[in-house]
This record gives sequence, C-alpha cells and structure tokens, in this order.
Amino acid sequence: LLNINVGGKLFQIAYKVVARYPITRLGKLALHTDPMKKLQLCDDYSVQKNEYFFDRDPSIFHYIFHFYRSGVLWIMDEMCPSNFVEEIEYWGIHLKYSQRCCRILFEEKQDELSEYLKIQKELEAELEPLDSAEQFEGKFLGRFRKMIWNLIENPYSSVPAKIIAVMSSFFVLISIVGMTLSTVEEMKHKTGKMWMEQLEMICAIFFTSEYLMRLISSSSFKNFLRAAFNAVDLVAILPFYIQILFENLDEGDTLYHEELHKVENVSKLGKVLKLIKLMRIFRILKLARHSTGLRAFGFTMRQCYQQVCCLFLFIAMGVFTFSALMHSVEHDVPGTNFTSIPYAWWWAAVSLSTVGYGDTVPDTVLGRMVAFACISFGIILNGMPISILYNKFSDYYAKLKAHE
Repeated sequence: LLNINVGGKLFQIAYKVVARYPITRLGKLALHTDPMKKLQLCDDYSVQKNEYFFDRDPSIFHYIFHFYRSGVLWIMDEMCPSNFVEEIEYWGIHLKYSQRCCRILFEEKQDELSEYLKIQKELEAELEPLDSAEQFEGKFLGRFRKMIWNLIENPYSSVPAKIIAVMSSFFVLISIVGMTLSTVEEMKHKTGKMWMEQLEMICAIFFTSEYLMRLISSSSFKNFLRAAFNAVDLVAILPFYIQILFENLDEGDTLYHEELHKVENVSKLGKVLKLIKLMRIFRILKLARHSTGLRAFGFTMRQCYQQVCCLFLFIAMGVFTFSALMHSVEHDVPGTNFTSIPYAWWWAAVSLSTVGYGDTVPDTVLGRMVAFACISFGIILNGMPISILYNKFSDYYAKLKAHE
C-alpha cells in the first residue's frame, strides 16, 4: 500500500491501482524507483511510517482518492472552480476523467466566475483614478501637484475638494441652461445676448482653469490625454475658443472682402459656427465625472453591447419585414402613404417602438391586421432586453457605490 498524508489526513491506496495512471503525480510516485525523484514529487517523507506528505487540501483529495479507486472524477457544485482546477492540475489529473454532465456544469460555472471576476476588475478600474498619491513622490513639485490632484480628482479628500466638485456640476448645469436660453427669441436682443455671452465666458474660464489644473497635477501627460473624461473636458472648452476664432475671421472677411464669393464663404463660416456652438451640449457629459448613476449607465452599455446590438438587429428585421407586408396590402389604396417600402419604414419603426404617432395609418382590414402584428411584435421585442439591462444596471450601480 502507498501511504499518503494530505494536509494531516491519512490515505492508503494500492500501488497497482495508482500505477494505472502513470502520468499523474501519484502514478509517478508509485512507478519511480529512485528515492530522490520520489522526494521531488512530495513535500516530505517519513521513513519510520513510510508515509509521503503533501501540503494540499484534504477535502478535495477525497475526490482524487475516489478517482483512483473508481476511474471517475466527481465534481460537486459547492466547490470553488479555481481551487478545484488548481488542485487537480497539481495531482496531474485531467478534467476529461469526469462525467460529461458534471464537466458541462463545471465549465459553465467556470465561465460565470471568470466573467464575474472580469466585471469586478473593470468596475474597480472604472473608479480607480489615473494617478495615485504615491506617483507624485520624487517628482518635480510633487507635494504641490499632489495637493492640486486631491483638490480636483478626489472630492472626498477635503471640504474644498467637495466644494470644487459641486461647483463643477453647477457650472455645467448653468452652461447648459445658458445655451438653451440663447435660442429663445426673446433672449436674442442686444441685452439678452450680452448676458448670455458673459455667462458663457465665465463658464469657459472655469472649465479652462479646471482642465489646466488637471493637466498640471497629472503625473503622466500621456495617460492624461488617453483618459476619456479628460477628452470630454477638452471638448467642453474648445467650442468657446473656436467660436472666438471664427467670429474674428468672420469680421475680417466682412471688413476687407466685398466680393460675392467672399460673402458665400462668410455664410458657410456661419453654418460651421452654429455647429461648433451646438458642440457645447457635450458639456453635460462632464456630470458623469461626479455621477455614479451616469457612470453605471455607461458601464452597462459597454458590458451589454452584444444584447443592444442584437436588439437593433431585431428592430431592423421587424422594420423591413412589416414595411414590406404593409406596402403589399396597402399600395393599391387611393391616396395611401405606403407608396413604396422605404416610405413604410417610418411607420414600421414608430409602430415597433409602440410610440404610434398616427401620422401614417393603414386603411384596409389586412393593413390593420399587419399593424396589429407589428405592434405586438414590438411589445414582445421591447420587453426582452429591458429586464436584462435594468438588472445589470442596478447590479453595477450597487457595486460602484460599494466601491466608492
């Protein structure tokens, strides 16, 4: 008999039984004749007891022991997949010796655990700052940059840091409100326009100061430029300065060039300027820096992109299918809006989303039956991914809050 002590528990098994699996650790132990090679396979050896000691988990070795006696590796549900795989790899036993049903369930559990650990790692990375306090040690103006970094990036470090975080969100909201009011007809007169311009200037100065402070306090310029939130900050302040540049160009063209083609260029410049002004709406994304809910939403979209893409695919299939059906049953009706399949796309999209504007409706009985089928399909389609997305969002939100 081969005497084996695993973590303080003694097991005895016949040499000939173990020798049937020569590639396993115990099989090699039974077949080797060189004592030095045997000692390399175990952690210790007792000469008096003729006992080989292994500093491993005895609870899992019960299943290894059963495998040698029966030839079947059993896997219990309560086992940790990572620990079990590590143990059987140590003993040199392959997972193929387990029953197919057990192996399928075990591999599913492994995949779930791997996915869970991956999401946990990404969640921690989501909240992990680009720089840490230790990275400023030994660098130029390290203490000063560390102080600025805590003030801007870590709202929980001090009361002034909290005030700056609140001010940042406040200026974002003020900027969005100002941009909205600037489109109101009553605010386009001289006084209102002047107030809006002053408000925009104050917000731009604050955002620029905030961005420069982040840039100064960053320990790595390369990592700073790669960060998504810093890119959002840059997009938030660039429109103001581009607008000033374009307005100066506009004035220059108007003063010094009176030709027709120059006037056309000024007109084109005005259209570009309107587009640049519209870019200020991206400032609302700055709220995600201090909003756990927005970050959880973005994280959910990244994790569920397959389900979202699948939803869009189903919607596209439904739009093409029901628009073709509606055109085939309604195209002969006098005065119909379903004159072609592309014209029916809007109706199909609105019906699938269960919005139903009523601007385009079928007139025949068959058309209404197709519309009912389209709406029913839309209800089922919208109900499927919503629960998945909501459950994942609530789970990620809770985890982000816990990490914070």
